[in-house]
Parts: sequence; structure tokens; C-alpha cells
Amino acid sequence: MFPLDIEQTYIPDPTVVAAHNDMFRRSLCLGIAPQIVLAGRAVTTHALALEGDDFIKECVRETGNFDTFAPDNDPNGYHDFGAFDVEGKRVFFKIDMFERGSHMRWGAENPDDPAQTERLLTIMLASDW
Repeated sequence: MFPLDIEQTYIPDPTVVAAHNDMFRRSLCLGIAPQIVLAGRAVTTHALALEGDDFIKECVRETGNFDTFAPDNDPNGYHDFGAFDVEGKRVFFKIDMFERGSHMRWGAENPDDPAQTERLLTIMLASDW
């Protein structure tokens, strides 16, 4: 019997992805310098922007400080989604990871490698989801 040629599937390390996502959020939202260079940007939705500058600032601060990750909101352990309330409104954040240089068209194959990954942090009202 011949050995099977089975292609190994790469599985990213969720603890590394989570650490990078936490650094990325805190860097953009709180101005905390990351330990490594993490490429990416942040955006808000139009609906969130309509709430005004003070509301946006509070949402950005809450996004940076968020640390309530649990299996129901973080099933992959990536720390890439969070939900909280600001002024009685439900707010979400989401981090999407893309292949660096793909102009955010292709998902990151190795999201635990910052040299190959760029991130997009979106802060939105829950109604935008």
C-alpha cells in the first residue's frame, strides 16, 4: 500500500491571533504602542458616525478597553468581535483579517503572521449588522 499524500492544513494559533488583535485594537483606540508592527486601519459605519463625535469617542474607547471574551462571542478565540452598550445603544466591533497586499480582498491564510496579515477594525451600531 502506498502512503497517502495528504496536504497539511495550516491552523493558526488562536492565542497569537488574539494577542495581535488585542494589540491592534488598543493601539488604534487607546494609543498604546504595539510590541510589533500590525498593519491595518479602522472605520466606523455611517449610522454610528451620525450619533456624533462624543458618541464615537466613547465607542472607540470602549472598543479599546473591551476584554469580555467568552465562547459565545469568541468561538475561535481570536478576540475579533465584541459587543457593548453606549448611551443605551448596542455597539459592535469586528476585526477582519486579510492577506497583506491584497487590498483587503482575500482573507488572511496565516492570521497569526503579522508580515502576511492586515486588519480592518469596524465599529458599528448593532443595527448595522
